[in-house]
Order: sequence, then C-alpha cells, then structure tokens
Amino acid sequence: MPQSDDTNLLVGYETSDDAGIYKLSDDLALVATADFITPPVNDPYQYGQIAAANALSDVYAMGGTPKICLNLLCFPSTKLPPEDLEQIIAGALNKITEAGAVLAGGHSVEDDEPKFGLSVVGLVHPDRYWSNGGVQPGDALVLTKPLGSGVLFNANLKRWVSDAALKSCVDALICLNKEAAAAMQSFDIHAATDVTGFGLGGHALEMAKASGAELRFWMDKLPIFDEAIAMYKKGMSTGVNHHNEKLISDYLVFENDYAPHQKQIIFDPQTSGGLLVALPKEQAAELVEVLKKIPTPASAIIGEVVRVDGSPRLFVA
Repeated sequence: MPQSDDTNLLVGYETSDDAGIYKLSDDLALVATADFITPPVNDPYQYGQIAAANALSDVYAMGGTPKICLNLLCFPSTKLPPEDLEQIIAGALNKITEAGAVLAGGHSVEDDEPKFGLSVVGLVHPDRYWSNGGVQPGDALVLTKPLGSGVLFNANLKRWVSDAALKSCVDALICLNKEAAAAMQSFDIHAATDVTGFGLGGHALEMAKASGAELRFWMDKLPIFDEAIAMYKKGMSTGVNHHNEKLISDYLVFENDYAPHQKQIIFDPQTSGGLLVALPKEQAAELVEVLKKIPTPASAIIGEVVRVDGSPRLFVA
C-alpha cells in the first residue's frame, strides 16, 4: 500500500522508522507513535515503568520530545486485582512525568493477558529530526544500552538468573533514553533507531535498508547484560530469536567462527532497548564519553558503516 502523498508527512511507515512525523509549520512537526508489551516482570509497577519507557523511546529515537501520552491497556479484570492495574498506571505515570510529558487519558479492553503501553505524541523541528536512514560511509555506530534482556527474562522464569543480574537488567530497561537523546543533539547524528523486539540485527537491518548501506558490528565491543550469554550457552532462548534470525539471515554474514550460543545475542529481542545511532567517526569517542558521564546503561562504539552503495548487508566481525 503506497504511503500518503501529503507532503507534510515527513516520515511514514515505508522505512519502518520508529515513529511518524507530520509537519505543522516551518519550525514545528508532530512525532506520533504507539507501542505496548506483555509483562516482562511480575511487579506491576515495574511493568508500567518498562512499558512506558519502551513507548517513549520511539520519540527519542526520532530526535523528538514527548508531550502527550495515552494509555493503551488490555487487562484481565476477573483474574487480577484492581491494585495491579493501579500499580501499572502508577509506574507508567512515573516515567511519563520524568519525560516531561503528560498523561491525557487512554483506552482499555478486557483481555486474557495483560498488555500495556502508550500512544505518544511529541514535537520536533521539521529540519532536525532523525530517521533510520541517512548513514554515511565511515560512520561509527554507537549503542546506549546492553543487549540480552530477552533471554534473561525467559531464563528468569526458571530461576536461572541471579538477583543481581536481573536487577541490573530491569534498571536499564526502566531508564529513559531521554538524557542520551538530549546529549546527542550536540552531535551530527546521521541516522538513529532504538533496539527493541527485532533485536540488534533486525533494527540494524532496517537502518541498512533505509540507507542502502553495509554495516559491520564487532562482537567483542557489544555491551551485553551479565549472564545473558551464559543463559544461551545453557540452552535458553526466546520465542522470537528464530523469527529474528530468519528475518535477517539473507543479509547477515558472521565473519568469524562464533559458537551458536554467541550468535544468538544478535537476534535477542529487546524491550525498552538503547538508541543505536550513526555519526561521524571523529565524533564517536566524544559522544561515548558524554554518555558515560550522564550516565547511560551502556555507551559503546559497536560498529561502523562500511559503504553506502544501495545494497543492505550486515557483517559481524
């Protein structure tokens, strides 16, 4: 289906970007997105925080500022107490308030399983938004949160994950990408996305396709949550890894002989993941140092743009 020919629609769905952008005037555009998730944790307050941070992240990934949020809620009212619902909303409101946005309402339906998230509207200058296209040859690739939350949450269902590793993971997911995005405004960001359900590989491929680029990642530079690789080595995975691997397999080349459990971190589905940005190589080290001082959950140069010739490819060295 072709995208609207309205010239004020600056970013639509054709590039699989994180949000849509609609120009209102020469100096103002709306950023619009919606996202919701099933519970990755048992604590309803933390669930609300993670779901809200996850939805808000789409606006940050476009270089925008969140302003108005609406709750999107599916809830089994005959199975769970109303206190759980109150805590989910309270957790979300905590993150919405931290973002400097407001909660203006929402919609709920009865469902067998909780699902919660937000519709978010933000603002951005129509000449200064980010998209997942636009990388340039020689750009460095920087990531702001560790990978591996998907396998950790699954492994935790079997009590395989230590309390310390799980807490570190939850703390990172609750962390907004607000400060990281604000810091990036002082740099020449050529492309940006956030790493969520399709994993690093899937979202990097969207960036590669939108730019017609070849990207290379360095396995030993990837920030990874404690115990995530160990969980894969132990035989744990997620229901999404295989789908993510299949999605990018025709575009992906492992340049070294990595063990199967090591490769899985490329496909691990993230929730409320970090920002992945491309910027000039000479600016990357300074950005990482700024991100460390904030601090962000991670701040690492994890790869490079090899070439931009119209052929999307991913390499893992």
